Amino acid sequence: MKKQVTNIHHFKQQALQWACSFGAVCYLDSNSFTDPYSKFDALIAFGAKNEIIANAGNAFEQMALFRAANPGWITGFFGYDLKNELEHLTSANIDEAGFPDLHFFSPQHVIIIKGDEVEILSDDAVYVFENIEQQGVHPSKTSAEINLQGRFSRDEYLAAVEQIQSHITRGDIYVTNFCQEFFAENAEIDPLAVFLKLNAISPNPFAAFFKWRGNYILSASPERFLAKRGSKLISQPIKGTAKRGQTPQEDEAIKQQLRNHAKELQENVMIVDLVRNDLTRSAKEGTVKTEKLFGIYSFNQLHQMISTVACEIRDDISVVEVIKNTFPMGSMTGAPKISAMRLMEQYERSKRGVYSGAIGYFSPDNDFDFNVVIRTLLYNSAKKYLSFQAGSAITYHANAEQEYAECLLKAKAILEVLGNSQID
Repeated sequence: MKKQVTNIHHFKQQALQWACSFGAVCYLDSNSFTDPYSKFDALIAFGAKNEIIANAGNAFEQMALFRAANPGWITGFFGYDLKNELEHLTSANIDEAGFPDLHFFSPQHVIIIKGDEVEILSDDAVYVFENIEQQGVHPSKTSAEINLQGRFSRDEYLAAVEQIQSHITRGDIYVTNFCQEFFAENAEIDPLAVFLKLNAISPNPFAAFFKWRGNYILSASPERFLAKRGSKLISQPIKGTAKRGQTPQEDEAIKQQLRNHAKELQENVMIVDLVRNDLTRSAKEGTVKTEKLFGIYSFNQLHQMISTVACEIRDDISVVEVIKNTFPMGSMTGAPKISAMRLMEQYERSKRGVYSGAIGYFSPDNDFDFNVVIRTLLYNSAKKYLSFQAGSAITYHANAEQEYAECLLKAKAILEVLGNSQID
């Protein structure tokens, strides 16, 4: 069933509000960013016909079986700690959010939005459309005061960066992504209201709202992990961050500084090399190409340096194997990849969980598209535990104070949504 809708923004809010009455929801929104690889402007999948919940061990094997049994639309997430299944790694840090390492579901209802056209895929599309039309505007509820804490004090973070740099000096690693968690206990929020506010303040091309029973992922991600379009794989790692300027002239000057910043260029090219290496495991020989290096893209809160790497996929490899061969994404690990992941388990104080993982979909034609879970709030409503993490790339030339400031810059939109001007 297809319909033309006059006010698509209002319809998306109505549809998401009704979808939230179901136990499983996945909402993906490009926020009208121009992207040659997107299949739609927004997708809403809800109601679970079948689902898989798995933790590191044989999760990818289970996922392959689930995909074979559910060849239509499926949506879900891969958590960062699936790395422990792929390499000889462990995760012993705090995990209060309590999400599984992998969760996907085959939806009862799928809504695909392109421009002002809405397509509803359901056994009763008329019923779905009528229920959405009856929804009012979601009230903007005021959350109770959120008292955020950090796993690191500023001084502890600075000391950790210096210790990490000593490993770089010794040659253990070249670059790593060092992450820290900010959290609130006894937090009561309206997840949908918080997401809608976050998406309004920081509209990014890989925004996602995911509900798994009483657990919520509220994401304003700007980054694509990996997409498959026919026989082509596309990865777009982000490395390089700068604030927005107060005037157009200042903004342009900051973009030029980012474009020519030696440390940011070094970070980006090292991760591009890592991504190229990851893709070779799934690519036809000689097809891995860097389509765009050091592209500068502007978002509401900041500028980012993004490169695009692509290849032709081998004929003998499954879509789940492709994810497995490239996971976790290089932009959230470092190089060498395994050494960086192992080292960060020593210095970080929280399990990353869903953060640094990927949310997305597999479509009936066996294409897929997954984001990188950054700029994201996790909420466990049963425990009333609210969490977000922020990280930055640590290199030999990194300045610890500037890296701490970059973490807070990346958290700016989340802090604004939660009514916190700063963390210290």
